[in-house]
Amino acid sequence: MVTFRPLLALGLATLAVPTGVFGVGTSTLVGGDGVTESVTAHVSNHALQQVDTIELGAEAMVLEHDDSEVVTLPMRDARGTVAVLNRLLGTPARSRTHVGEGGACFPAGTTYTWGGGLRVAAMNTPSTLGNAVEIRVLRDDVRGRTGTRIALTGPDGVQVGDDIAEQVADAPPADRESFGSGDDDGPSAWQLLLAPGWDGTTADDEPSTRDEPGDGHSDEPSGDDAATTGRNGLSALTDDDSRVIVLGTPMPVNATRDC
Repeated sequence: MVTFRPLLALGLATLAVPTGVFGVGTSTLVGGDGVTESVTAHVSNHALQQVDTIELGAEAMVLEHDDSEVVTLPMRDARGTVAVLNRLLGTPARSRTHVGEGGACFPAGTTYTWGGGLRVAAMNTPSTLGNAVEIRVLRDDVRGRTGTRIALTGPDGVQVGDDIAEQVADAPPADRESFGSGDDDGPSAWQLLLAPGWDGTTADDEPSTRDEPGDGHSDEPSGDDAATTGRNGLSALTDDDSRVIVLGTPMPVNATRDC
C-alpha cells in the first residue's frame, strides 16, 4: 500500500491523467530548448526497430539494442524526445494542462503516456534546472510500434517490480526517504536516489557531473539550499515491501520546499 505522501513524490508526470489519444507531430509538441530536430534527424527507422531496451538515466534516456546505444534522448529537448518515442512506441495518450491545474506547483505542459508504462511530461517552459521534460517509468516493459516488447530499466538494470530492500538499507540517509507511519517496526515505502543529476547547471551547460572525491570541490548544494532542495536526480519509489513501483527523474529526495 502506498499512502498519499509518496504519491506527491511522483510529481508532474503522474498528476496529469491522459484524457484521450491523439496523433503527435513535431509541430504540436511543447517545451524544449530549441533543439527540435537534433535527435530525430540522426536516427533511422531501421535503427529504432532494433531497440530492445529503454534505459532511464538522471538527465537522459538511452535507447539500446543488445546493450549497445542506438540513440540518447536528452531531457533538455522535449520535442526531439517525444518525437522519437512516438516513432518507436506509436501514438501515445495525451493530456494538456494549464498552470495550477494539477496543484499549486503544476506548470503548463503536455503529458504523453505510452502503453501505461512510460510517461513523459513536456513543459511549455523548461525548468530553472534546464530539464524540459519529466519522466516516469511505471512498468517493466512497453509495447513498441511493431508489437515487440521493449524493456524499461533504470541504472544497473533496476526495473519496476524489483526488490531493492538491500540498496535502501545500504544507502546514506541523504539518498533515501521513508514514507512510513512513524512506527519504527512498521512497514514503510521508500524513495531512493539511484543516480544524481539536475544539480543546478543551466540549460546552456553540459549535463551535470560531480567531482571525484578528494579533489577539494563539490557540486552538491550546501547550507539552507541543500536542506530545502534535497538530493535531485533519478529516484525509485517503492511500496511497503520495498518493491519498485515507479522510476522517475527529476525526483528529489528529502526535499522540503513547497515547489
